[in-house]
Amino acid sequence: MSGKRGACLVCGKPLLYYENAREMECSICHKKFENNVSCEDGHYVCDVCHSKRGIEVIEEVCRKSGSRNPICLMQEIMDNPYIYMHGPEHHVLVGAVLLTVYHNCGGQIDYPWAMEEMVRRGREVPGGICGFWGCCGAAVSTGIAFSIMKKATPLSGKSWGQANLMTARALQKIGSCGGPRCCKRDSFLAVQAASEGIDEEFGIRLEMPRKTVCSFCGENEQCIRHACPFYEKETAYE
Repeated sequence: MSGKRGACLVCGKPLLYYENAREMECSICHKKFENNVSCEDGHYVCDVCHSKRGIEVIEEVCRKSGSRNPICLMQEIMDNPYIYMHGPEHHVLVGAVLLTVYHNCGGQIDYPWAMEEMVRRGREVPGGICGFWGCCGAAVSTGIAFSIMKKATPLSGKSWGQANLMTARALQKIGSCGGPRCCKRDSFLAVQAASEGIDEEFGIRLEMPRKTVCSFCGENEQCIRHACPFYEKETAYE
């Protein structure tokens, strides 16, 4: 697969998004799906193939980590070449990092079960829903993590509402920043929102950096630059 991040994993060319879904064949597993995105040359990579190695990296790093800082842990994982500039692996990444740091900060949780559930649920959140559904997967990931922490189900009372409010809180922060999408920016914003929610609900304060600086802006052709709260010119590269 192409090493160029933020573009087609097969050839490295820019991705095109279509208003209407069409049947496409994954260039890796050759299964057919209804989808809205391909590269300029027509290559399409399904969510499973796109995120498989990245999710394995997320699980491995999180399970070994003693970090109490979700931003630092997330940046460590993002530096891995299998965590692409954009992609559905971020829908697992955000929640996995939150659960890990929550556990490391003393949160009462069955961590092995929680991680297994986070991966199972997070990988079901499709890529591209930020634009097509109006519900960024990074925000959904915070709701999944919160639901796991509270052991919420569709029949729960208070915890049902709390999980939905957590997603809404992250969506508010992400939506207020505006688009186009950036999986890195949206993940940072989602974790910031979730850390506040965890502190308020559980009284557990996650360690957060005084300032979060994105080092991936040069990989994102749609980077909003100075409009992004994490952009610093010195970290950008072309």
